[in-house]
Amino acid sequence: MTTAVLVFAKAPVPGAVKTRLQDVLGPGGAAVLAARLARHTLRTVTAAGFSSVTLCCAPDIHHEFFALCRRLHGVTLRPQSDGDLGARMQEALDAALADHDSAILVGTDIPGMTGDDLRAAADALAGGADAVLGPALDGGYWLIGVRRADREIFDGVPWSTSAVLQETRARMAAMGWRVSDVSTRSDIDRPEDLRAFLDDPAAGRLVAGLPLPAEWSGPG
Repeated sequence: MTTAVLVFAKAPVPGAVKTRLQDVLGPGGAAVLAARLARHTLRTVTAAGFSSVTLCCAPDIHHEFFALCRRLHGVTLRPQSDGDLGARMQEALDAALADHDSAILVGTDIPGMTGDDLRAAADALAGGADAVLGPALDGGYWLIGVRRADREIFDGVPWSTSAVLQETRARMAAMGWRVSDVSTRSDIDRPEDLRAFLDDPAAGRLVAGLPLPAEWSGPG
């Protein structure tokens, strides 16, 4: 059974990424963090041993950062389609499933994601699950894996709210899908997320040199 892994990423343009962190990092610092998180994600995915890894780029594939990712990580570049997040995810999954038995899609803001998470998702799909979800602490999901991409999973979902995971589960249940979960993880979108992440031993490389608030230097 072949599994494609898709990584959704935005070009790290100051002012256009990690906007909720700009109050603490500034536009430039937020863009640096976004780029580091994307590279960290690609290292994790490629080290997990998947032969098909595609970086789905927004707004297009032409930013120099994406060329760097292709050169250093050996990934395929593909532009994200138009539409809301659900439409873009469905289009990317549909394209991957044209050539693979299953597809797994992740973002770039979950530094706690491991290769074991990805392999567990692939194993669940190979074992007969129709879908795999990676629950996020904010009520969304950080990973979705499917053997078919149904529009009902994505149309009209209240993206960027705490209802995303619950709504997605309800839709899958209504379709009679067998759903498996992988580990619950926390993303880094808000200042409080970043502050909590500083207590993680893995944080050093990702936040080194960033203009963090002085009061964050103490114990978490």
